[in-house]
Amino acid sequence: MEVLVGVDVGSVSTNIALLNVKGSVLDTLYIRTNGRPIEAVQSGLRKIKERNSSLNVVGVGTTGSGRQLAGIILGADAIKNEITAHAVAAAHLVPDVRTIIEIGGQDSKIIILRDSIVVDFAMNSVCAAGTGSFLDQQAARLDIPIETFGEYAGRSQVPVRIAGRCAVFAESDMIHKQQTGHQIEDILHGLCQALARNYLNNVGKGKQIASPVIFQGGVAANQGMKRAFEEILQCKIIVPEYYNVMGAVGAALLAGEQRNREKGSKFRGFDILDDDFTPKSFECNGCPNLCEVVELQINHATAAMWGDRCGKWSNQPRQ
Repeated sequence: MEVLVGVDVGSVSTNIALLNVKGSVLDTLYIRTNGRPIEAVQSGLRKIKERNSSLNVVGVGTTGSGRQLAGIILGADAIKNEITAHAVAAAHLVPDVRTIIEIGGQDSKIIILRDSIVVDFAMNSVCAAGTGSFLDQQAARLDIPIETFGEYAGRSQVPVRIAGRCAVFAESDMIHKQQTGHQIEDILHGLCQALARNYLNNVGKGKQIASPVIFQGGVAANQGMKRAFEEILQCKIIVPEYYNVMGAVGAALLAGEQRNREKGSKFRGFDILDDDFTPKSFECNGCPNLCEVVELQINHATAAMWGDRCGKWSNQPRQ
């Protein structure tokens, strides 16, 4: 069976999507990166291979913060940024989508589409408030499984006002509300509302948010956040079926487009599961830029270098 593989390597999770050449999703995988992206990619691909027999991979795409590393490991045909990958996946699964709210483990973004074309976007990777990691932290502090966070918030009848502009202030305000006797359900829903306001006032500032609006990324699993966005925007929020692996789905679709333009795939095959990958880095002092150059060795041989602005290292021929 001819398939397309998309891999989204993020700071918190590594996601893999398996699609047929017509763009239908066959299988998906969501695993924790745990600070070891190479092992996560190998482990994820091994699980996909075990769950699906007789795969003929005709295209591979990578995205996410670790897309360059994953792309070299896999031999990717398409290495694209998260904005492009998420937009392509959203337009494929919800063709009339006009606004994408995406909140992941450590960043958030908004993408504005018109007629399936990205016309505007914004990202926030400097503030933890509203991200999956912050919600994980608060759930752990309250001894509540993150899977039931949304259920707790959903039971709220009178949400309290929480300061959500800063993760530190939000946590302090939550503690204050707990000490004054407010119900946990009302505090959690108040937090969700605060984080939704923070997102719209920062990432969504000045953006023309129009329906249909879809909510994707790991945080979309939190029903409390979905409810908060619906209350503030006064419109229905769509959570697509593959909300947590949309980047990987988009990467696979982009690999399919590349396949249509070029014959053959660069995919290195499932032998990479047994390969030895060693990443290193050094500071180039060839000019005042002092670029941090990343070198990836495969089986003790240099396979690629990137990170330099001038191409001195990245453009060197490899065997």
